Amino acid sequence: MAGLRIRNLRKSFGGNVVIRDISMDVPDGEFCILLGPSGCGKSTILKLISGLERQDSGEIFIGEKEVSELTPKERDIAMVFQSYALYPHLDVYENMAFSLKMKKMSGQEIEKKVRDVAELLEIEDFLRRKPKELSGGQRQRVAIGRAIVRSPKLFLFDEPLSNLDAKLRASMRVELAKLHRKLKTTVIYVTHDQTEAMTLGRKIVLLKEGEIQQADSPSEMYESPANLFVASFIGSPQINTVEGTVEISGKEIYFRSSAFSTRVEEESLREYSGKTITIGIRPESLMPGGGPLKGNIDLIERLGSETILHTVVGGSRLTARILSDTDKESGEEIAFSLNAKGVHFFYEGKRVGR
Repeated sequence: MAGLRIRNLRKSFGGNVVIRDISMDVPDGEFCILLGPSGCGKSTILKLISGLERQDSGEIFIGEKEVSELTPKERDIAMVFQSYALYPHLDVYENMAFSLKMKKMSGQEIEKKVRDVAELLEIEDFLRRKPKELSGGQRQRVAIGRAIVRSPKLFLFDEPLSNLDAKLRASMRVELAKLHRKLKTTVIYVTHDQTEAMTLGRKIVLLKEGEIQQADSPSEMYESPANLFVASFIGSPQINTVEGTVEISGKEIYFRSSAFSTRVEEESLREYSGKTITIGIRPESLMPGGGPLKGNIDLIERLGSETILHTVVGGSRLTARILSDTDKESGEEIAFSLNAKGVHFFYEGKRVGR
């Protein structure tokens, strides 16, 4: 196993700059997520780490070794793809053993490694089946097993669950998390799915247009977003955003918009008096039962463990999440107060205050 260090990585395709001077550190044994919308550069970073693409500039270290001049084989990494990439004419055992045979390992060593990994992944009953005889989840386990038997320094996952249905994705997320706890390996995992990122990663690197927006733990990224893009990308339902101005009245600070006006406790907003800022309100921080935000319910989603209220407040659409049902119906009036913990302020896209 080994950690990963990237310094000032840059990559262009023609005149299109895809990766813009990225630097990041992934300690040995960490599960790191590369997250972002399509086209943000996350899969390109994975290809640069693996050696499938060559960077224009910058350095990549696996452990203490700079690997930019090495071939993919020489970097001692294992990659799991979205498409599984299994050999259809080989059975499960032969797929998992293939790379070990290429290393000229003895038959006894190969047998033990494959059997041990198959038991770990609970696919020992499928070793003599061909890939076409397996379900999507089973094929993904085989692809993961083929990577594990090599005992590489680094595991790279490129959206490995995106071909699975929602229920199977959820169960495979749990299995991957349990597997990482057992193996304690360094994992770089690419996804555009924030649920995968929040549940799997100990560290998330969120990208936009080839630049890192924030690199942090899932909880820090949710509770302390660095900018408006991070706040909007992380969280479901999405954070509510309303533009308004800061007004000072003596010792009191107010946020005023066409939708509502409310007193706020954020002292750092004093320097933005008279300026246009954006307030971001997490859906769970809108608390029904009276308050300065008054409007009407547009739609109610009753999801069992929680209820999502889609409302219109002063012309702005706000979504609230409550951990209970409600006796209100669509079209009725409703008022909200704010829980300051889930309220954030942004000026020119950057977060201000705590």
